[in-house]
Amino acid sequence: MAAGRCWKVVCLALFLIFFGLPSLIGCNDEIDQQFFQPGIQGMLKVAAAKPRRYLLYDVNPGEGFNLRRDVYMRIANLVKKLQDHGSWVLVLPPWGRLYHWKSSMEKQQTKIPWSAFFDLESLNRHIPVIEFEDYIKETGVAEMDEMWYLQSYKDGFFQTGKWEEKVDERDCNDPPVYHPDQSGHYRGWFWGYDEAYVLKFKCVSAQANAGLMVKPLTENTTARSIVINRAEVLIHDAYGQTDYWAARRSMRFSKELRFVGNEFRRKYLNSTDKDDKTIMWEDWRTFKPAVGSAKGGPYLAVHLRRGDFARSHTKNVPSLQGAAKQINLIMQEQKLEKVYLATDANDQEVKEIQKTVKGLVRFKPTKEQLNKYKDGGIAIIDQWICAHARYFIGTALSTFSFRIHEERTILGFEPKTTYNRLCADNQSEKECEQPSPWPVVY
Repeated sequence: MAAGRCWKVVCLALFLIFFGLPSLIGCNDEIDQQFFQPGIQGMLKVAAAKPRRYLLYDVNPGEGFNLRRDVYMRIANLVKKLQDHGSWVLVLPPWGRLYHWKSSMEKQQTKIPWSAFFDLESLNRHIPVIEFEDYIKETGVAEMDEMWYLQSYKDGFFQTGKWEEKVDERDCNDPPVYHPDQSGHYRGWFWGYDEAYVLKFKCVSAQANAGLMVKPLTENTTARSIVINRAEVLIHDAYGQTDYWAARRSMRFSKELRFVGNEFRRKYLNSTDKDDKTIMWEDWRTFKPAVGSAKGGPYLAVHLRRGDFARSHTKNVPSLQGAAKQINLIMQEQKLEKVYLATDANDQEVKEIQKTVKGLVRFKPTKEQLNKYKDGGIAIIDQWICAHARYFIGTALSTFSFRIHEERTILGFEPKTTYNRLCADNQSEKECEQPSPWPVVY
């Protein structure tokens, strides 16, 4: 019987070793009684779940839609680093009041959730994210513990003659735009939510990549919810590297907006994902097409930036006649008969281009579509259609064009069909420097 008990314990010890539990090797009944006694876990320790913490952020009101997308990537990778220090979730700032959203629907474009533009399931495959409405439901109130209002250092970037990464709490450089009410709650612009407020406000000088915020967020405060305002002050930890592209690849547009763009391609541009070799896998983490695998639809796509941009960047933006001339030349070179035009030009300017460019196609939303998808959604449909063209040419220094470059790179297009820009009138080939390709790093 003693030998039998010993054999039982040996088997138990082997089981515990293989499954990573403490080894309890011995040949007496006490071990069996200690380990299997009801309600006792022996040497196993179960850590208590850490409370969920929330990071929120906002951006300078003057920044456009596509720059804000870039800021999201910086903060998303900050949250990824914070995961090593607890259960952090990123609360997505609702959209609204952007400078370039100038349609008749402008007054209605507040409190727009991210799900109106992006696939939240896809974002959550990179880091945990929730909408602001969900944050209110989880916490029971539109209250945030702290706001860190980022600013530059008064003494400038290079006090010591070299770049230094640093973050410090400082007096505010300018009068704060958030003020305490009679209850001491700081109020101001919170994405259109008048009921929202923060309990504590402070100015923080920063010249650093986003990852440098991990230490102060985890060591200098116990606040459960923190808002980083003017988050564009922070820079990417590693621009163009693995985490950059992971965050960018996770930013898939909403399925409905992609569907609208795909239907337009099919109906007006003879373009489908099957024919164009642009079929995407459901999970972006496993979608890694070879460079050059995407063919694209039988059309040229052009992003022509006009408005204030054309006035402030005359050295890089062509005239309407100059743009039309280049479009016709590229269509001839690429043997394409249709051109899709994405532009903020007014109707009169578009008519001017149509006089000399044949086969020009645009997405003109109906009143119902504009009401449903808003200016931001219509811009995304434009970008999606441009991203699937056989050949794309954009506008220099435009973040709208830059995001299309990225989208096409993710889909597997050749760089030479993607990283192109319109030249200003009378600009030499040497002066008209083309965009630099940025390959996806997996």
